Amino acid sequence: MRRRLGTALGLLAVVVAGGVLGLVSIGLPGPARTASEPPAPPPPSRSSTSSPPAPAADQAAIATLARTLADAIARADSAAFGTLTCQPQTAAALKELQATWDAAGPLRVSLAGQPAIAGDDATVTVRVEGTGGHKETPFPLRRENGRWCVPG
Repeated sequence: MRRRLGTALGLLAVVVAGGVLGLVSIGLPGPARTASEPPAPPPPSRSSTSSPPAPAADQAAIATLARTLADAIARADSAAFGTLTCQPQTAAALKELQATWDAAGPLRVSLAGQPAIAGDDATVTVRVEGTGGHKETPFPLRRENGRWCVPG
């Protein structure tokens, strides 16, 4: 079955708190949407001089998490996404996310730019492209108990 060309694509920010989890929203008719939200601003500088770069171990862990996050979205794998969150997700939340991704159809997912890292917080921007357009969404990441994860 062919998908309607007018299907719009949007990537919703991750909402994991309260058992609600959503990333991709499909089904709104109309022209292709582009990123309407500006990217998240970089974290404020701690001093007037530039901050030292994040430790190599943090940079590597964040890069791995970002690639795994993009891969889970591209494969529409809610179970894999669930392993990336700081707090365990309910079966109902993961089922809802899976249904949303299944309805979205094939997606091309990539990382847009380099992660912004500030202490125990980081942001990665994920670009999702589908039949109806594309969207870039900043995803917050956090180090909790020594592990980088998607907060919630």
